[in-house]
Amino acid sequence: MRIGLALCAGVAALSVCAGTVAAVPASHGARVSTAGGTSPSTGVAHERLDSALEGVHRAGIPGVFAEVRDGDRVWRGASGVADLRTGRPVTAGLRHRVGSITKTFTAAAVMQQVERGRIRLDAPIGEYLPHLVPGERGRRITVRMLLNHTSGIPDYIPYAFPSIQGFPSDVSSKSLDDNRFKRFRPAELIELGLAAPPAGEPGGPTGVYSNTNYALLGGLLERVTGSSAEEYITRNVIEPAGLRHTGFPDGPRIKGPHSRMYEALWGVLDPPRDYSVYNMSWVMAGAGLVSTMDDLNRFYGRLLGGGIVGRDSLAQMQRTIPVRALDGTTIQYGLGLHRVDLGECGTFWGHDGTVWGAGTTSLTRADGRRQLSVAINLMRWNAPDTSGGSRHHPIDDALSALHRQALCGDGREGGVPHTP
Repeated sequence: MRIGLALCAGVAALSVCAGTVAAVPASHGARVSTAGGTSPSTGVAHERLDSALEGVHRAGIPGVFAEVRDGDRVWRGASGVADLRTGRPVTAGLRHRVGSITKTFTAAAVMQQVERGRIRLDAPIGEYLPHLVPGERGRRITVRMLLNHTSGIPDYIPYAFPSIQGFPSDVSSKSLDDNRFKRFRPAELIELGLAAPPAGEPGGPTGVYSNTNYALLGGLLERVTGSSAEEYITRNVIEPAGLRHTGFPDGPRIKGPHSRMYEALWGVLDPPRDYSVYNMSWVMAGAGLVSTMDDLNRFYGRLLGGGIVGRDSLAQMQRTIPVRALDGTTIQYGLGLHRVDLGECGTFWGHDGTVWGAGTTSLTRADGRRQLSVAINLMRWNAPDTSGGSRHHPIDDALSALHRQALCGDGREGGVPHTP
């Protein structure tokens, strides 16, 4: 079933969720890069990355900014504008809503509690949260199934945002506007997911991506730690990792320098509408974080290097299964981590995500040396086609070229499918 969902999973997310319309015309803005040299063949090729980043802006994204690391070499770049009205340029260090990348932080926090013996991965969730998941479901669904999306619990987003259903003909922005300042309770969102028809049997060989799973994991963290999931993740994941510009918002506004975030909603919003001011209670433990590209690379480097959870926990997080993303494509998903295999370029780990108007991808090669984090400030740019799918757009090709250059160095190997 194809529905107009706002939040998807997997590196495919930058177009899985983007079935959009003619994009915002490329506007003139700043392009900057800073780096310390280029290493042969696999190093950070600054001119080619500059060109690839500029290509994303020229294809129709108002503003794009990124950081690429290759060992001790770093490139940071930005192209386009953070504000279409004023022409304020994007810069590489802006804060950004990073969507489902939050799930890796939540999963790492859960694994810390597993290491301390307070959570058992294969224990029924009903043992911890009987008031939220009672009865047979609570007995059959385990913590691990929530983490890797094999619980069979469907996503609550279509029910919290009913006007985004009916793609392509009946989609409207009414739900987005009605919920801009609404404060959802996690239990309210969980109830919406549990009341919907099941997405599958618990513990099946394949998963179905669902934000309801991570709302429940937020409740689990609160149950076993005595503090909110956001407080626990801040104290035990964000701060120990040395992330200075990452945190959960305490209101609808982002603190610190950031871009406006433009949502096209598959052409329903023309011109695209700014949703950078938004109450993120609708998806806090699953996609609420604000961060920078530097912080994201630092986080995944520390996580994959064993600096946030132990090696045994990391091995559990990297045990992947096929998971059906919200657009029906299949991704390889572990416990809050997505695996992307790029042949001779290597295997990469990370996540991506979208919220209204904002998209982010962060990937780190298995050896920890090559990293990409990239943010864009327009979402759902692909117009619907006559079959109910999404039309191809030059933005799709430009993002693919940027991913390919950033992750594969010389651009000759396969790139990341940017299809959360």
